[in-house]
Order: sequence, then C-alpha cells, then structure tokens
Amino acid sequence: MERRLFCEISPFTYWISVRKMILARKVRDLLAGTAFARQRDGAALPEVVYRHNSLIRRKLGNVDLHLQENKAVSLGIAAPLVNGVVIRPGETFSFWQLVGRCTSAKGYRVGLTINNGRAESGVGGGLCQFTNLLHWMVLHSELTIVEHHHHGELDLFPDFNRQIPFGTGTSIVYNYLDYRIRNDTDQNFQFLVHTKDEHLCGELRAERPSALKFHIREEDAYFYESGDEVYRHNRIVRLTRDKRTGNVIDTREILENNALVAYDRTLITAEIRADSRAAVGI
Repeated sequence: MERRLFCEISPFTYWISVRKMILARKVRDLLAGTAFARQRDGAALPEVVYRHNSLIRRKLGNVDLHLQENKAVSLGIAAPLVNGVVIRPGETFSFWQLVGRCTSAKGYRVGLTINNGRAESGVGGGLCQFTNLLHWMVLHSELTIVEHHHHGELDLFPDFNRQIPFGTGTSIVYNYLDYRIRNDTDQNFQFLVHTKDEHLCGELRAERPSALKFHIREEDAYFYESGDEVYRHNRIVRLTRDKRTGNVIDTREILENNALVAYDRTLITAEIRADSRAAVGI
C-alpha cells in the first residue's frame, strides 16, 4: 500500500500542514527583506498599459450558480484592497500581502475552489479570477513575474465565453501559493481594479508610454486521446514588438499545456475521431 503523506492522514493533520506552510512563507518573507508594494494612490498614473474586463458569472460545468454569486461578493471585498496600489522600481507586488487571509468575519463567502484536481468550495473561493485578471494585464507589460501557479495539468470546465487562451490562469492559496510580480523598470506602475454588476474591471497603468508592445497568442491548440483519457494541448506565446518600427524583436513561449480533460468529453472524442478519419481520407 502506498504510504500516505502526513497531510492526508486526517483533517487535523491537513490543518497542521497548511498552518506550517503559511508560517514558513511568513518566515521566508521576513528573512528575504523583500520590499513589497503597499502604497496606494487615489490619483491614476497617466498612461494606460493594458485594460481588461473579466465576466464574473460564468457557466462552469455543473457548478452551483450560488457559488458564482458568492464569488461576486468576495471580489467586491478584495478589489479595493488592491485598487490604486503603486509598484515602484525595485518593489514586489504580492496579492496576499495586500488582501490578507479571507475569512467569513471579513465578509468573504463560500465560493468555488480547486483541491487535488477536484471542484470544491471554501471561504473566499473564486478569487483566482482576480489574479487571472492581474496576470493577463502583466503579460502585456515589462513587469517581471516572480511567482505564478496555474492549473495546467487539468482542463476542469468546458469553455464558456472564454476571452483569453486556456492555461493562462492562476492558482492561489493563502499565503503559500501567491501571485507576485517585481518592477525591474525605472518607472512606477499601478493597478486600478473595481467590480461592476457583471464584470471585474482592471487597468495596469504607468508613468509614461513603453517603447514595446506585447501580444499573447495561442498556438498548436487541439484535443487528443491517450489510452482512455482525453487531453487538451496548447502553447502560449508572447511576441514583443518595437512600437517605433513595428518589428517583432522577441518571440517567447510562456508555457505549454497538456491538460487532462476532467469534464464530459463525449463530443470532444467524437470530433477527434472525425478529424482522424478525415486525415487518412476515410
């Protein structure tokens, strides 16, 4: 029999393991002496680097829509804690340093969470949509991503009104799975975020225009069968373009996904087999 990890023995040992991870992160941050971005400015920096609106209520397989409503509440609580934050040269933005632990006492509600590849629920669930938005904007800037986790091993839900390529999302757990970026440039950047009835709205701003423009695209996107399983493959590529000349000066693969499809794949399987027959002229 395979030996279980300490955290798998019981709910109590899992609780101990989580608290250990949280404490270890706090100690590492203290010893590292990282300069975290904490200053918020009510005045917006003049230059819009990138803006994006993210639909709050999306159909995610058979997930209870009540969890989507709860997510909307939690996003509304977290957004003001990040809105207006200025990331000065040399500073690191940390999502959890600004938002802190999500508890029901603070008004956060039970939302969708992902645990060991399964859809579950927990207080503050759904806030990964917040870091998804921040990450998508950062990818269109010169900021340096220093910590990013994502659900690249699993395709958990069928696409519904998808606006950005699969696999560009984030995974966060207080506080040991964080989303962090560092400002290695010579100017200030700023996040502006707020919620509306239907959308989480974001802007990344700077003091002056950049000489570069970034474009994120999906390549080699397809589903395939392996044994009895179906997988989703794609590559996420970032192109850097010189605004003055219009020339692409750098093309870089950000990540490659080979994700196990975790939802009903009947239609996908039928499409794969139809494509295979067409390829061999049947």
